[in-house]
Amino acid sequence: LLTHFLLSSRFNWSELTPLGLWGRTHGLQTENSEFLLEGMPFRILGGSMHYFRVPREYWEDRMLKMRACGLNTLTTYVPWNLHEKERGKFDFSKNLDLRAFLSLAAKNGLWVILRPGPYICSEWDLGGLPSWLLQDPEMQLRTTYKGFTEAVDAYFDRLMRVVVPFQASTILPLSLSLGYKKGGPIIAVQVENEYGSYAKDPNYMNYVKMALLNRGIVELLMTSDNKNGLSFGLVEGALATVNFQKLEPGLLKYLDTVQKDQPKMVMEYWTGWFDNWGGPHYVFDADEMVNTVESILKTGASINLYMFHGGTNFGFMSGALEADEYKSDVTSYDYDAVLTEAGDYTSKFFKLRQLFSMVIGQPLPLPPMIESKASYGAILLHQYISLWDVLPALLQPIKSEFPVNMENLQLNDSIGQPYGYVLYETVIFGGGHLHSRDHVRDRAQVFVNTVYVGELDYNSVELSIPEGQGFRQLRLLVENRGRVNYGLALNEQRKGGCGSVLPN
Repeated sequence: LLTHFLLSSRFNWSELTPLGLWGRTHGLQTENSEFLLEGMPFRILGGSMHYFRVPREYWEDRMLKMRACGLNTLTTYVPWNLHEKERGKFDFSKNLDLRAFLSLAAKNGLWVILRPGPYICSEWDLGGLPSWLLQDPEMQLRTTYKGFTEAVDAYFDRLMRVVVPFQASTILPLSLSLGYKKGGPIIAVQVENEYGSYAKDPNYMNYVKMALLNRGIVELLMTSDNKNGLSFGLVEGALATVNFQKLEPGLLKYLDTVQKDQPKMVMEYWTGWFDNWGGPHYVFDADEMVNTVESILKTGASINLYMFHGGTNFGFMSGALEADEYKSDVTSYDYDAVLTEAGDYTSKFFKLRQLFSMVIGQPLPLPPMIESKASYGAILLHQYISLWDVLPALLQPIKSEFPVNMENLQLNDSIGQPYGYVLYETVIFGGGHLHSRDHVRDRAQVFVNTVYVGELDYNSVELSIPEGQGFRQLRLLVENRGRVNYGLALNEQRKGGCGSVLPN
């Protein structure tokens, strides 16, 4: 029976909640092959939900659904590029109110594993790193390069002022703890993210670890990598965890080869996958998913479902992949997750709820009612204004002998233009053969005066410009389709016009 493998006769995990466990001083610890929370055996049954991908009004609804599914822990990333859009100016308000999010998690009986980065991947633009870092032509992201560490130090100085009072084992004066005199919901903090797949600097992970410790982090530290990156992403003093979707034979035992006598944790069990523009919606079979989760639990491992609820990549925040070719991610982060993008239940939810109820051995809360949806019908646009009509009302153009990439445009208090479109113009006489020379990032609509003549992107790198009389304007409207968020190409993610594109 499954329960023979999973249930502990010594302790009922459902009683361990942030507001129900007072006077705690030890938080989450490891002893041999199991987790202890305040000295009591504990199994992490977690789910990922990112506050920045879910409207604040729905945070609590999603958390209640986590509890109804049987989860006891919430994991979230922290997006640097939203909290510090401009260098030195920090935003923890409204939908970025991390304090409110952590408080709400505790109120609803959820522990928190915080994944503060500075790099988070997460199919998020530049893996959560601010684009203004790329103004430095020598920038080496995710290394101990001085320009990068100075920026991280300034960010962590501000972020940890928010985070530290919400640690589970921190006993602070009430005036400092924001109400958590006996500790908050954070039981673990991740050191960076999947660094084993990057591994450009052997000193980097220790730098990030010390940056956390020196700013008051006292909870259990973790790393997170896929199997191939496990041994390269380790840092002394942090528990290694693994990420996967298919449970290969011996995969969890492999953890024992990189760290002895430690509890096993799947930090990211991928319940689905993200989608790219132009591709199909990814679907992962519910029964296969639940069977794999059951197999993981039978080994005694803890688990975090990535994602429990995906939400939405609002604005221009979607990332991209660059392996064999560049592929930008869609706005939706539905992920074929346990809850839909709108927060509705799926068959995965009810199958997991049944499984986790056996694990816990206690009745679970009833699932909240689904909120009604509005129907807006068809919307007809009766008026519009063309780009060419609106140009005179915009800022004065920036004049330069050579194209300037988006990040280095002297705009927005010198942080450049992080996202969107840039229009490049020059004067030509006659026609010719236009070649992008890989200087268009990522797609350009090409116009002669106001007449559209074609596109340039990574696949279409040549374009014929028709002959004409006199001087004409060659215009390239260049779209930033999302910076790569994973892989070794992070330092090359400057967008817009990154070099000369002229007819010849």
